[in-house]
Amino acid sequence: MSIEVKIPAVGESISSGVVSVWHKKSGEFVKAGDALFTLETDKVSTEIVAEKAGLLETLVPEGQEVKIGETVATIDDTKSEGKSATEPSSSTATVATSPAKSADRHVLSPAVRRIVEEEKINPAKLEGTGKGGRLTKGDVLGAVSEKKPGGDAASVPGKPAASPTVIPSSDARFTRRKMSPLRRKIAAQLVMAQHTAAILTTFNECDMTAVQNLRTKAQEAFVKKNGFKLGFMSFFIKAAVEALKAVPSINGRIEDDDFIDNNFYDIGVAVGTERGLVVPIVRDADKRSFADLERDITGYASKARDGKLKIEDLQGGTFTISNGGVYGSLLSTPILNPPQSAILGMHKIMPRPMAVEGKVEIRPMMYLALSYDHRAVDGKEAVTFLIKVKEGIEQPEKLPLDF
Repeated sequence: MSIEVKIPAVGESISSGVVSVWHKKSGEFVKAGDALFTLETDKVSTEIVAEKAGLLETLVPEGQEVKIGETVATIDDTKSEGKSATEPSSSTATVATSPAKSADRHVLSPAVRRIVEEEKINPAKLEGTGKGGRLTKGDVLGAVSEKKPGGDAASVPGKPAASPTVIPSSDARFTRRKMSPLRRKIAAQLVMAQHTAAILTTFNECDMTAVQNLRTKAQEAFVKKNGFKLGFMSFFIKAAVEALKAVPSINGRIEDDDFIDNNFYDIGVAVGTERGLVVPIVRDADKRSFADLERDITGYASKARDGKLKIEDLQGGTFTISNGGVYGSLLSTPILNPPQSAILGMHKIMPRPMAVEGKVEIRPMMYLALSYDHRAVDGKEAVTFLIKVKEGIEQPEKLPLDF
Protein backbone atom coordinates (compact mmCIF):
# COMPACT_ATOMS: atom_id res chain seq x y z
CA MET A 1 0.00 0.00 0.00
CA SER A 2 1.04 3.63 -0.46
CA ILE A 3 1.90 5.59 2.68
CA GLU A 4 1.47 9.35 2.52
CA VAL A 5 4.37 11.53 3.64
CA LYS A 6 2.83 14.61 5.22
CA ILE A 7 4.36 17.81 6.55
CA PRO A 8 4.48 17.37 10.35
CA ALA A 9 3.83 20.03 12.98
CA VAL A 10 7.29 21.35 13.87
CA GLY A 11 6.44 23.99 16.45
CA GLU A 12 3.88 26.45 17.72
CA SER A 13 2.78 29.22 15.36
CA ILE A 14 4.41 27.49 12.35
CA SER A 15 1.80 26.89 9.65
CA SER A 16 3.95 26.36 6.56
CA GLY A 17 7.45 25.77 5.27
CA VAL A 18 9.47 25.22 2.12
CA VAL A 19 10.74 21.89 0.81
CA SER A 20 14.26 23.24 0.36
CA VAL A 21 15.92 20.04 -0.87
CA TRP A 22 14.99 16.43 -1.54
CA HIS A 23 17.64 14.07 -0.16
CA LYS A 24 15.97 11.14 -1.91
CA LYS A 25 14.70 11.33 -5.47
CA SER A 26 11.42 10.06 -6.85
CA GLY A 27 11.72 6.39 -7.81
CA GLU A 28 14.39 5.63 -5.20
CA PHE A 29 13.98 2.93 -2.58
CA VAL A 30 14.16 4.40 0.92
CA LYS A 31 14.66 2.75 4.28
CA ALA A 32 12.90 3.62 7.51
CA GLY A 33 14.79 6.49 9.13
CA ASP A 34 16.30 7.79 5.88
CA ALA A 35 16.20 11.59 5.52
CA LEU A 36 13.71 12.35 2.73
CA PHE A 37 13.84 16.14 2.53
CA THR A 38 14.67 19.30 4.48
CA LEU A 39 11.74 21.46 5.56
CA GLU A 40 12.72 25.10 5.99
CA THR A 41 10.39 27.16 8.18
CA ASP A 42 10.51 30.71 9.48
CA LYS A 43 12.40 29.50 12.56
CA VAL A 44 14.40 26.38 11.79
CA SER A 45 15.19 23.82 9.12
CA THR A 46 14.23 20.23 9.89
CA GLU A 47 15.04 16.97 8.17
CA ILE A 48 11.93 14.82 7.63
CA VAL A 49 12.63 11.08 7.66
CA ALA A 50 10.85 8.05 6.22
CA GLU A 51 8.67 6.18 8.70
CA LYS A 52 8.68 3.01 6.60
CA ALA A 53 10.76 1.45 3.84
CA GLY A 54 9.51 1.42 0.27
CA LEU A 55 9.56 3.12 -3.12
CA LEU A 56 9.40 6.92 -2.92
CA GLU A 57 7.34 9.12 -5.20
CA THR A 58 7.70 12.86 -4.67
CA LEU A 59 4.65 15.06 -5.29
CA VAL A 60 6.10 18.57 -4.92
CA PRO A 61 9.29 20.10 -6.35
CA GLU A 62 12.16 21.62 -4.40
CA GLY A 63 11.53 25.22 -3.42
CA GLN A 64 7.75 24.89 -3.09
CA GLU A 65 5.99 26.25 -0.01
CA VAL A 66 3.77 23.68 1.69
CA LYS A 67 1.28 23.73 4.55
CA ILE A 68 1.45 21.70 7.74
CA GLY A 69 -0.40 18.44 7.09
CA GLU A 70 0.02 18.60 3.30
CA THR A 71 1.04 15.39 1.51
CA VAL A 72 4.34 15.87 -0.32
CA ALA A 73 5.23 12.29 -1.22
CA THR A 74 4.11 8.67 -1.05
CA ILE A 75 6.04 5.53 -0.11
CA ASP A 76 4.96 2.21 -1.62
CA ASP A 77 5.87 -0.30 1.08
CA THR A 78 4.95 -3.26 -1.14
CA LYS A 79 8.21 -2.76 -3.03
CA SER A 80 11.45 -4.26 -1.81
CA GLU A 81 14.96 -2.96 -2.33
CA GLY A 82 15.94 -5.87 -4.49
CA LYS A 83 13.01 -5.37 -6.88
CA SER A 84 13.66 -3.04 -9.79
CA ALA A 85 11.56 0.10 -9.83
CA THR A 86 11.17 -0.29 -13.57
CA GLU A 87 10.06 -3.94 -13.51
CA PRO A 88 6.66 -4.32 -15.26
CA SER A 89 3.77 -5.44 -13.07
CA SER A 90 0.20 -6.57 -13.64
CA SER A 91 -1.12 -3.20 -12.50
CA THR A 92 0.90 -1.30 -15.08
CA ALA A 93 -0.10 -3.66 -17.89
CA THR A 94 -3.62 -2.17 -17.87
CA VAL A 95 -2.46 1.10 -19.40
CA ALA A 96 -3.30 -0.12 -22.92
CA THR A 97 -6.45 2.01 -23.23
CA SER A 98 -4.69 5.29 -22.39
CA PRO A 99 -2.48 7.66 -24.39
CA ALA A 100 0.44 6.10 -22.51
CA LYS A 101 0.16 3.11 -24.83
CA SER A 102 3.01 4.40 -27.01
CA ALA A 103 5.38 4.36 -24.03
CA ASP A 104 5.80 0.65 -23.42
CA ARG A 105 9.27 1.18 -22.08
CA HIS A 106 7.97 3.53 -19.34
CA VAL A 107 6.42 2.25 -16.14
CA LEU A 108 4.09 4.93 -14.80
CA SER A 109 2.97 5.30 -11.22
CA PRO A 110 -0.80 5.63 -10.65
CA ALA A 111 -0.52 9.39 -10.02
CA VAL A 112 1.58 9.99 -13.14
CA ARG A 113 -0.65 7.76 -15.24
CA ARG A 114 -3.75 9.67 -14.13
CA ILE A 115 -2.29 13.03 -15.22
CA VAL A 116 -1.07 11.56 -18.52
CA GLU A 117 -4.58 10.26 -19.26
CA GLU A 118 -6.39 13.44 -18.18
CA GLU A 119 -4.08 15.82 -20.02
CA LYS A 120 -3.55 13.57 -23.06
CA ILE A 121 0.23 13.71 -22.90
CA ASN A 122 2.50 11.30 -24.75
CA PRO A 123 5.05 10.17 -22.12
CA ALA A 124 7.36 8.85 -24.86
CA LYS A 125 8.19 12.46 -25.68
CA LEU A 126 9.13 13.35 -22.10
CA GLU A 127 12.48 12.92 -20.43
CA GLY A 128 12.17 11.30 -17.01
CA THR A 129 14.22 12.55 -14.08
CA GLY A 130 13.45 9.63 -11.80
CA LYS A 131 15.55 6.55 -11.21
CA GLY A 132 16.42 4.84 -14.48
CA GLY A 133 14.81 7.64 -16.46
CA ARG A 134 11.42 7.02 -14.85
CA LEU A 135 8.81 9.76 -15.26
CA THR A 136 7.91 11.55 -12.05
CA LYS A 137 4.86 13.60 -11.24
CA GLY A 138 7.01 16.74 -11.48
CA ASP A 139 8.02 15.79 -15.04
CA VAL A 140 4.45 15.51 -16.31
CA LEU A 141 3.28 18.59 -14.40
CA GLY A 142 6.06 20.52 -16.08
CA ALA A 143 4.81 19.26 -19.44
CA VAL A 144 1.27 20.36 -18.52
CA SER A 145 2.60 23.83 -17.63
CA GLU A 146 4.35 24.17 -20.99
CA LYS A 147 1.35 22.82 -22.84
CA LYS A 148 -1.02 25.49 -21.55
CA PRO A 149 -0.23 29.03 -22.81
CA GLY A 150 0.49 31.36 -19.93
CA GLY A 151 -0.42 28.61 -17.51
CA ASP A 152 1.50 26.74 -14.86
CA ALA A 153 1.03 23.65 -12.76
CA ALA A 154 -0.99 25.61 -10.24
CA SER A 155 -3.75 25.95 -12.88
CA VAL A 156 -4.33 22.18 -12.83
CA PRO A 157 -6.85 21.35 -10.08
CA GLY A 158 -5.43 19.20 -7.32
CA LYS A 159 -1.86 19.42 -8.61
CA PRO A 160 0.99 21.27 -6.81
CA ALA A 161 2.57 24.38 -8.26
CA ALA A 162 6.02 23.97 -9.70
CA SER A 163 6.83 27.66 -9.61
CA PRO A 164 10.44 28.58 -10.23
CA THR A 165 12.42 30.03 -7.34
CA VAL A 166 14.16 32.55 -9.61
CA ILE A 167 12.30 34.55 -12.26
CA PRO A 168 14.50 36.60 -14.62
CA SER A 169 13.24 39.88 -16.00
CA SER A 170 12.63 40.23 -19.71
CA ASP A 171 15.92 42.06 -20.24
CA ALA A 172 17.82 40.00 -17.63
CA ARG A 173 18.78 43.14 -15.69
CA PHE A 174 17.41 41.66 -12.47
CA THR A 175 15.92 38.46 -11.11
CA ARG A 176 13.03 37.98 -8.72
CA ARG A 177 13.09 35.19 -6.15
CA LYS A 178 10.75 34.40 -3.30
CA MET A 179 12.09 35.08 0.18
CA SER A 180 12.49 32.00 2.34
CA PRO A 181 10.27 31.66 5.43
CA LEU A 182 13.31 32.23 7.64
CA ARG A 183 14.29 35.41 5.79
CA ARG A 184 10.69 36.68 5.96
CA LYS A 185 10.64 36.01 9.70
CA ILE A 186 13.94 37.81 10.21
CA ALA A 187 12.64 40.80 8.22
CA ALA A 188 9.44 40.94 10.26
CA GLN A 189 11.36 40.70 13.56
CA LEU A 190 13.76 43.49 12.62
CA VAL A 191 10.96 45.83 11.56
CA MET A 192 8.99 44.97 14.69
CA ALA A 193 12.02 45.75 16.87
CA GLN A 194 12.43 49.15 15.20
CA HIS A 195 8.74 49.97 15.57
CA THR A 196 8.17 48.81 19.15
CA ALA A 197 11.36 49.74 21.02
CA ALA A 198 13.23 52.99 21.65
CA ILE A 199 16.59 51.70 20.42
CA LEU A 200 19.77 53.52 21.37
CA THR A 201 23.40 52.36 21.00
CA THR A 202 26.37 53.20 23.19
CA PHE A 203 29.99 52.28 22.51
CA ASN A 204 33.22 51.45 24.27
CA GLU A 205 36.43 49.62 23.46
CA CYS A 206 38.49 46.95 25.14
CA ASP A 207 42.13 45.92 25.04
CA MET A 208 42.34 42.23 24.09
CA THR A 209 45.97 41.78 25.21
CA ALA A 210 45.26 40.00 28.51
CA VAL A 211 42.65 37.65 27.03
CA GLN A 212 44.88 36.80 24.07
CA ASN A 213 47.82 36.01 26.37
CA LEU A 214 45.67 33.92 28.72
CA ARG A 215 44.08 32.07 25.81
CA THR A 216 47.47 31.30 24.24
CA LYS A 217 48.85 30.09 27.56
CA ALA A 218 45.88 27.80 28.28
CA GLN A 219 45.17 26.60 24.73
CA GLU A 220 47.34 23.47 24.59
CA ALA A 221 46.09 22.07 27.91
CA PHE A 222 42.50 23.04 27.07
CA VAL A 223 42.57 21.23 23.71
CA LYS A 224 44.24 18.17 25.24
CA LYS A 225 41.59 17.99 27.95
CA ASN A 226 38.47 18.79 25.89
CA GLY A 227 39.29 18.02 22.26
CA PHE A 228 38.38 21.50 20.94
CA LYS A 229 39.85 25.00 21.07
CA LEU A 230 39.26 27.76 23.58
CA GLY A 231 37.73 30.73 21.75
CA PHE A 232 37.01 34.34 22.60
CA MET A 233 33.20 34.02 22.73
CA SER A 234 33.25 32.10 26.02
CA PHE A 235 35.20 34.98 27.63
CA PHE A 236 32.63 37.48 26.41
CA ILE A 237 29.74 35.33 27.64
CA LYS A 238 31.35 35.12 31.08
CA ALA A 239 32.05 38.87 31.09
CA ALA A 240 28.49 39.63 29.93
CA VAL A 241 26.98 37.47 32.68
CA GLU A 242 29.00 39.34 35.34
CA ALA A 243 27.86 42.64 33.79
CA LEU A 244 24.23 41.50 33.73
CA LYS A 245 24.43 40.65 37.41
CA ALA A 246 25.69 44.18 38.07
CA VAL A 247 22.97 45.76 35.86
CA PRO A 248 19.89 43.46 36.13
CA SER A 249 17.58 45.65 34.02
CA ILE A 250 19.56 44.74 30.87
CA ASN A 251 18.68 41.08 31.49
CA GLY A 252 14.96 41.85 31.73
CA ARG A 253 12.18 42.74 29.31
CA ILE A 254 9.03 44.83 29.00
CA GLU A 255 5.75 42.92 28.80
CA ASP A 256 2.65 45.11 28.35
CA ASP A 257 2.70 47.49 31.36
CA ASP A 258 5.06 45.30 33.39
CA PHE A 259 8.80 44.83 33.53
CA ILE A 260 10.00 41.25 33.90
CA ASP A 261 13.22 40.71 35.85
CA ASN A 262 14.90 37.49 34.71
CA ASN A 263 16.86 35.78 37.47
CA PHE A 264 18.57 33.41 35.03
CA TYR A 265 21.08 33.98 32.24
CA ASP A 266 20.18 32.33 28.93
CA ILE A 267 22.52 33.98 26.45
CA GLY A 268 21.76 33.98 22.73
CA VAL A 269 24.75 33.73 20.40
CA ALA A 270 24.00 34.99 16.88
CA VAL A 271 25.14 32.58 14.15
CA GLY A 272 25.20 33.52 10.47
CA THR A 273 24.16 30.84 7.97
CA GLU A 274 23.39 30.73 4.25
CA ARG A 275 19.69 30.79 5.16
CA GLY A 276 19.98 33.81 7.44
CA LEU A 277 20.87 34.79 10.99
CA VAL A 278 19.75 32.48 13.81
CA VAL A 279 20.26 32.90 17.56
CA PRO A 280 20.61 29.61 19.48
CA ILE A 281 20.54 29.91 23.27
CA VAL A 282 23.24 28.89 25.76
CA ARG A 283 21.17 27.92 28.80
CA ASP A 284 22.16 28.99 32.34
CA ALA A 285 25.43 30.49 31.11
CA ASP A 286 26.32 31.57 34.65
CA LYS A 287 26.54 27.90 35.68
CA ARG A 288 28.49 26.69 32.66
CA SER A 289 32.25 26.15 32.53
CA PHE A 290 34.39 27.54 29.72
CA ALA A 291 34.49 24.05 28.21
CA ASP A 292 30.69 23.77 28.40
CA LEU A 293 30.27 27.14 26.70
CA GLU A 294 32.70 26.34 23.89
CA ARG A 295 31.07 22.94 23.37
CA ASP A 296 27.62 24.53 23.14
CA ILE A 297 28.79 27.28 20.78
CA THR A 298 30.61 24.86 18.48
CA GLY A 299 27.67 22.45 18.49
CA TYR A 300 25.11 25.15 17.71
CA ALA A 301 27.24 26.58 14.91
CA SER A 302 27.55 23.14 13.32
CA LYS A 303 23.81 22.44 13.67
CA ALA A 304 22.96 25.86 12.24
CA ARG A 305 25.13 25.31 9.15
CA ASP A 306 23.59 21.86 8.63
CA GLY A 307 20.04 23.15 9.18
CA LYS A 308 19.50 20.87 12.20
CA LEU A 309 18.62 23.41 14.90
CA LYS A 310 15.44 22.64 16.81
CA ILE A 311 12.77 25.11 17.90
CA GLU A 312 13.76 24.72 21.54
CA ASP A 313 17.35 25.71 20.68
CA LEU A 314 16.13 29.19 19.73
CA GLN A 315 13.56 29.98 22.42
CA GLY A 316 13.79 31.81 25.71
CA GLY A 317 16.96 33.92 25.59
CA THR A 318 17.37 36.87 27.96
CA PHE A 319 20.31 38.63 26.25
CA THR A 320 22.14 38.29 22.91
CA ILE A 321 25.75 38.60 21.76
CA SER A 322 26.53 39.14 18.07
CA ASN A 323 30.06 38.90 16.69
CA GLY A 324 30.32 40.89 13.47
CA GLY A 325 34.09 40.81 13.82
CA VAL A 326 34.25 37.36 12.20
CA TYR A 327 33.16 39.07 8.96
CA GLY A 328 35.57 41.97 9.38
CA SER A 329 33.15 44.52 10.85
CA LEU A 330 34.99 47.28 12.70
CA LEU A 331 31.91 48.97 14.19
CA SER A 332 28.15 48.51 13.97
CA THR A 333 24.87 49.16 15.78
CA PRO A 334 23.18 45.77 16.34
CA ILE A 335 19.37 45.59 16.37
CA LEU A 336 17.51 44.18 19.36
CA ASN A 337 16.29 40.60 19.40
CA PRO A 338 12.70 41.07 20.75
CA PRO A 339 11.52 40.82 23.45
CA GLN A 340 15.00 41.24 24.92
CA SER A 341 16.09 44.66 26.16
CA ALA A 342 19.66 44.70 24.85
CA ILE A 343 22.23 43.13 22.54
CA LEU A 344 26.04 43.28 22.69
CA GLY A 345 27.99 43.66 19.45
CA MET A 346 31.57 42.40 19.22
CA HIS A 347 33.82 43.54 16.39
CA LYS A 348 37.12 42.93 14.62
CA ILE A 349 40.30 42.97 16.70
CA MET A 350 42.52 45.70 15.25
CA PRO A 351 46.06 46.70 16.33
CA ARG A 352 45.90 50.41 17.18
CA PRO A 353 48.22 52.89 18.93
CA MET A 354 47.04 53.41 22.51
CA ALA A 355 48.30 55.52 25.41
CA VAL A 356 49.46 53.08 28.11
CA GLU A 357 50.95 54.61 31.29
CA GLY A 358 52.04 57.70 29.40
CA LYS A 359 53.55 55.78 26.48
CA VAL A 360 52.20 54.97 23.04
CA GLU A 361 51.90 51.22 22.47
CA ILE A 362 50.31 49.13 19.73
CA ARG A 363 47.52 47.11 21.31
CA PRO A 364 44.92 44.67 19.89
CA MET A 365 41.70 46.64 20.38
CA MET A 366 38.05 45.78 19.86
CA TYR A 367 35.10 48.16 19.71
CA LEU A 368 32.06 47.11 21.72
CA ALA A 369 28.50 48.27 20.99
CA LEU A 370 25.46 47.87 23.22
CA SER A 371 22.08 48.52 21.62
CA TYR A 372 19.31 48.73 24.20
CA ASP A 373 15.67 49.61 24.68
CA HIS A 374 15.74 53.03 26.30
CA ARG A 375 12.25 52.42 27.70
CA ALA A 376 13.71 49.74 29.99
CA VAL A 377 17.37 50.73 30.31
CA ASP A 378 18.80 54.13 31.22
CA GLY A 379 21.94 55.51 29.60
CA LYS A 380 23.86 55.25 32.87
CA GLU A 381 23.01 51.55 33.13
CA ALA A 382 24.09 50.91 29.53
CA VAL A 383 27.44 52.63 30.06
CA THR A 384 27.96 50.78 33.36
CA PHE A 385 27.26 47.47 31.64
CA LEU A 386 29.84 48.11 28.90
CA ILE A 387 32.45 49.16 31.45
CA LYS A 388 31.85 45.91 33.36
CA VAL A 389 32.31 43.89 30.15
CA LYS A 390 35.47 45.87 29.38
CA GLU A 391 36.84 45.14 32.86
CA GLY A 392 36.11 41.43 32.50
CA ILE A 393 37.97 41.24 29.19
CA GLU A 394 40.92 43.43 30.18
CA GLN A 395 41.25 41.73 33.58
CA PRO A 396 40.11 38.14 32.87
CA GLU A 397 41.52 36.94 36.19
CA LYS A 398 38.41 38.54 37.75
CA LEU A 399 36.19 36.15 35.80
CA PRO A 400 35.33 32.67 37.19
CA LEU A 401 38.10 30.87 35.30
CA ASP A 402 37.79 27.07 35.38
CA PHE A 403 40.04 25.69 32.65
